[in-house]
Amino acid sequence: MLIGKKVHELRKARKMSLTELAEKTGIQIATLSRIEHMKMTGTLQSHMLIAKALGIELTDLYRDLPGASAFSEAEPADDTPETERFTYNDKASYEILANNILSKKMMPVMLKIEPGGETHTEQNQPSSERFVLVLNGAIELVLKDKTITLRKNHSLYFDASFPHSFKNTGAETARVLSVATPVTL
Repeated sequence: MLIGKKVHELRKARKMSLTELAEKTGIQIATLSRIEHMKMTGTLQSHMLIAKALGIELTDLYRDLPGASAFSEAEPADDTPETERFTYNDKASYEILANNILSKKMMPVMLKIEPGGETHTEQNQPSSERFVLVLNGAIELVLKDKTITLRKNHSLYFDASFPHSFKNTGAETARVLSVATPVTL
């Protein structure tokens, strides 16, 4: 099931109109409609707002989506919290590295971008911050109107309320640890 179909089904199950969801999330009706009609996937920020408005955990929104567990062949150890993985687009994916994320103060995420892949532009709420550490590969971070190149072991801390996106500029899969705050919206 794709994210748009899942959002639509969850919204309908709660007898919520698209207008009501837009009011609760602050997301434009047109954007929500595009997400539900699978014209766009939306951003992680929009997914967090949608999950909160629907009264579910973000990880529940991603559960059972195609590719949701395609990034790890090993099962977590019994004492390790299970993480949720999802495909952001055909060349980029996120793995949320914590459970019950909406009750946390930070959101740790592993970003994986295939060569030539990129994320959509995100813009978080005012006062949002983000830290990234490149574990493998090389990426370009487009932040506002500036492009910053980061390679393995490079890190950056930035104001996530500015428009930003990531692009893999190298020949190998890039893996980036990202921690954003705040999580609750």
